[in-house]
Parts: sequence; structure tokens; C-alpha cells
Amino acid sequence: MTSEPSLNDSPGLPPAPPALPAGAPPASYVRLPKSPGLAAFLSLFPGLGQVYNGQIARAFVFFFAFVGSIYLTASGHEFPFAFVIPFAYLFNVIDAWKGASAINARFLGGKAEPEEEAVESPAWGASLVAIGLLVLFNNLGWLDLERLARWWPLVLIAVGAYFVYTSLRKRKAGESSDEPTRL
Repeated sequence: MTSEPSLNDSPGLPPAPPALPAGAPPASYVRLPKSPGLAAFLSLFPGLGQVYNGQIARAFVFFFAFVGSIYLTASGHEFPFAFVIPFAYLFNVIDAWKGASAINARFLGGKAEPEEEAVESPAWGASLVAIGLLVLFNNLGWLDLERLARWWPLVLIAVGAYFVYTSLRKRKAGESSDEPTRL
């Protein structure tokens, strides 16, 4: 008994991949490019999980935020930098997990979360530039971080105001899109 040739039996084409069973998750049959668990584990050393994910700018930001907070805490600036240490450390682990998951979602053809793009945001590089400029200006004597230390709550106020502004703007944009169009 002979079978009829199919399109995939052509001599120049590779064989067709086996069909997936109905209802089977594709991840069980496809080797994903990144392991979120490994990314999180590597982030136990701050920034290493981001390096694994190919997010080098993020790796530098997390590493310097962690090490810089330890340095500033040890040099007598316990408040607020002692609070930044666990925040930078835990956020680093979570970011590595989410980054690997987003890479896998893109690989599988799904949409990643809106803030997770294939290209790193310029904000990561800009934050490195800002940190570098602050340290350089302090080292050159052009800026005295000791005198500015009492004004750090202004950063919290500015960030909080930004979050309120963006939240209200998104809420207003959502309400305007929900309203029926009147002629």
C-alpha cells in the first residue's frame, strides 16, 4: 500500500514538525530561551540575572544601586540608604524573573506586558548617567552630597507626585474612551 505524497515530502523541504496534541501547552514541547527560575537565582548576586537575560544596562543599575546603598549606609548615611538595600535586592530578583518571562512570551509569539519591550528603555542608561554625574561632581567638589542629604525626601515627593499624575491621566484617558460618542 502506497501513500500519496504530501507537500512536506518534497525533496528540498525539511520534514514538518509533529502536530501538538489538542489542549497541550506549547511550552511543554518547545525549549524556551530563558529560565525565569535561573534568572531569579542568578540575581542573588545583584545584576547577574539581568546579564543572563541580556539586559546589561539594567544589570549595571541594579548592581550599583545595591553596592552604592551599602557604601552610603556604611559611610554614615543610614537613612534612607539602609532602606534601599533590601528594595534594590528584591526588586532585582523580581525584575530578572519578569524579564525572562517576557522574553519567553515574545519567543512563543505572545504579547509581553506593555512595559516589557524587546529593547531596553533609555531610562536605564539615563539613570546610570545621572548616578555617574552625581558621584563625579561630588568627587570633584562641585557638589556636596553631605549638604544635600537632608533634602532626599524631595525625591520621594517628586516620585509620588509623578505616580499620582500618571494614575490620574490614565484614569481620565480610560473614562474618555468609555464614553459613547455623541453626534
